Amino acid sequence: MPGSKEIRTKITSVQNTRKITKAMEMVSASKMRKVQERMRAARPYAEKIRNVAAHISHANPEYKHPFLVARDSVKRIGIIVITTDKGLCGAMNTNILRLAMNKMKEWEAEGEEIDVCTLGNKGLGFMQRLGANIVSQVTGLGDKPHMEKMIGAVKIMIDGYGRDRFDRLMIFNTRFINTMKQEPAMEQLLPLSGEALGAPVGTWDYIYEPDAKVVLEQVLMRYIETLIYQAVAENMASEQSARMVAMKAASDNAATVIDELTLIYNKARQASITKELSEIVAGAAAV
Repeated sequence: MPGSKEIRTKITSVQNTRKITKAMEMVSASKMRKVQERMRAARPYAEKIRNVAAHISHANPEYKHPFLVARDSVKRIGIIVITTDKGLCGAMNTNILRLAMNKMKEWEAEGEEIDVCTLGNKGLGFMQRLGANIVSQVTGLGDKPHMEKMIGAVKIMIDGYGRDRFDRLMIFNTRFINTMKQEPAMEQLLPLSGEALGAPVGTWDYIYEPDAKVVLEQVLMRYIETLIYQAVAENMASEQSARMVAMKAASDNAATVIDELTLIYNKARQASITKELSEIVAGAAAV
């Protein structure tokens, strides 16, 4: 059994760790409310522009924007991977990076090449260790998504699709379900089709000024930027929720360890006292 001094040192160390995890839990809980409000505030705009993009894409059949045309064959894929800049948020980053890695292996097995854009320091480090071809990256996103920080890296990927460098553009992020549940998700950004764009309810007619090409170029570009902004906002909400839950679990575990060490310390102390008393009684009896 370790000595009393050794156990006291361990108890103090765990207590100091618990203070840190408890503080991080409270900070994450405070930030979580703000990022969730920001994420929910962005959803109405995202849904509205999704609805408008769906109608516009079907309202002008004589002109088909390149973003709406599926390629005959897929030889190269661009992916945008959204992760956090910091750790200590449970398995959140691990889950999304595992999903991205598995998909990359599937595509490479089919002979498709992959270019990667990372938003977040954890994703950048992972892709570098994986040896992926990183064409753009952004770190230091902070607690609030700013499109001006991300637009440079994102535009490289969008331009790559427009110049036929990619045949598909995918995005990986963690989707916020509720405080206790976040899911890794993959969505196809380009070409816009299926679930991403949706089908219009009814038929809308438009008069384009100056022409359909210019209008669709602007609207669809805003639409893609909105999808990416919303994905980053959901990822940030997931980050704070996952960190709060992880730090609460760490604090609870630290409290359990402190109780166990305290019990061991008391037993060791009692054993030491009993031994001293026995020695005193034995000495007195010998005299």
